[in-house]
Amino acid sequence: MTVPTAVISKTVVCKGTDVVIRQLAEEDRLRLLDFGAALPIDDVMYFEDDYHSPEIINRLVNASAAENWRQLVAVANNQIVGYSAVRQLPGWSKHVADIRMLTHPEWRRCGLGTALAGAVFEAARDLGVDKVIVEMLETQSAGKDIFERLGFGVEGLLTDHAHDRTGQRHNMLILAYHIR
Repeated sequence: MTVPTAVISKTVVCKGTDVVIRQLAEEDRLRLLDFGAALPIDDVMYFEDDYHSPEIINRLVNASAAENWRQLVAVANNQIVGYSAVRQLPGWSKHVADIRMLTHPEWRRCGLGTALAGAVFEAARDLGVDKVIVEMLETQSAGKDIFERLGFGVEGLLTDHAHDRTGQRHNMLILAYHIR
């Protein structure tokens, strides 16, 4: 197993509180379960993974040492208030990684998402990728706006490519950012 060359850890102030952004650890399992359980159903409905599911949380924590994946958490007052991950794609797309970012609703609009994005870009550089992508449903206009503010551009639209937790089909957007 390859050990990450850069240990990502930084502290930001959000809502007057120090928030530490660091790599996900085995000891975070219960905190990540609590974080996932606190996400509104409106958020979880449109994510690829169900962060309310203990099985998904266990899979994420168990993969925290994977060589092609970096998972970060934002911790305030000993609670996870944000999660981001970057996963290097295999094969001929190994120069590309996909990212995910989530913040607890009470910790939004204070710069935490921007700080998580910076940390996940640093983790992507650690993986050696040149480009990061994010996939989202076309209806997630707020998320699209956030990523466009970060410099992402739409590179693709896949018609009826994804379905939400109710089974309704949606178009998927692929946004990209070149980090090198």
